[in-house]
Amino acid sequence: MKLFDVYPLYDVTPVAANGIEVTDDKGQKYLDFYGGHAVISIGHTHPHYVNRLKEQLDHIGFYSNSVQNPLQKRLAQKLGELSDCPDHSLFMCNSGAEANENALKMASFHTGKSKVIAFHNSFHGRTSAAVAATDNPAINAPINQQQEVTFLPLNDFDAFKNALEKDSYCAVIIEPIQGVGGLDEPTSDFFQFIEKQCKIHNVVLIADEVQSGFGRSGKFFAFQHHGIRPDIISIAKGMGNGFPVGGVLIHESFKASYGLLGTTFGGNHLACAAVLAVLEVLEQEALISNAAQVGQYLKEKAQEIPQVKKVKGRGLMIGLEFDFEVAELRKKLIHGQHMFTGGAKNKRLLRILPALNIDHSHIDLLMEALKKELS
Repeated sequence: MKLFDVYPLYDVTPVAANGIEVTDDKGQKYLDFYGGHAVISIGHTHPHYVNRLKEQLDHIGFYSNSVQNPLQKRLAQKLGELSDCPDHSLFMCNSGAEANENALKMASFHTGKSKVIAFHNSFHGRTSAAVAATDNPAINAPINQQQEVTFLPLNDFDAFKNALEKDSYCAVIIEPIQGVGGLDEPTSDFFQFIEKQCKIHNVVLIADEVQSGFGRSGKFFAFQHHGIRPDIISIAKGMGNGFPVGGVLIHESFKASYGLLGTTFGGNHLACAAVLAVLEVLEQEALISNAAQVGQYLKEKAQEIPQVKKVKGRGLMIGLEFDFEVAELRKKLIHGQHMFTGGAKNKRLLRILPALNIDHSHIDLLMEALKKELS
């Protein structure tokens, strides 16, 4: 059997990793400024993370959600404290797409409605309702297009208000910082306007923090830069540092009932151990403030490079925009400078999404590598 060919692959085969350093099968070392789509939050093979998983595996790796799992309660308590979202409840699942599916499902249950508002260049996943709310027709199959989604421009107050007044919606789903779309953000005024209008029209506000959450923006959640409080928050990627895990934070005003949501693997013992390890390292090593400080340094250094026309994002979720497509530059950075970076739907944007424990010296190395390849 061969693999279903859906990924264009670079000719690199990682076999080991530590911190932000990845080693391939030929012994070549690379610096990872992409973290596998913002997944690696506390560094590859962080010792506390590895020990946590090993110890858990020695006891029990998995049982279903039909029995007590005290790790889930400990995780929910810790997450509520560090995220400053104690008035939300946690439902655990396996991925960002699944988190968004459950977020949209809860909004529909809560309101009794089905239509959704999303935004241009949004990306929320590749499954049923999540991909329907993703602004990319190429990955939206006819079966997904049965969902009713209205796409609006970011920061267009009139378009948003008109949509809510003309039709009836269950949810608004928005990325506080767009990931795949290219690091564009709603303004604070727009975010606060959305929150107010959603309350007026009884529409659920969903913040998709799958990529921007868990400290990446310099706050625990990126919506916290804007002084708002979503009804539902979807999380994944950096929460597991490589272990497949996702979750939904659901405001206490939503009523739970048996069978409303469910999952076989979500919230299993190993997943909980992984997320607890991430939360403990974020706290003990002050990585969220480090993301803010190092991210600001990255933005300042990037603005010194003439070919960089615009710097987008916050913390260590940064996009460098050029006046040319960056696919070739990314190849040169991999093969010439041995550095991983990311692309976006905006083909002129280079995405920088490293682990949150990098320091200024790593940024200096990246800037020097960029200057070499751009010259």
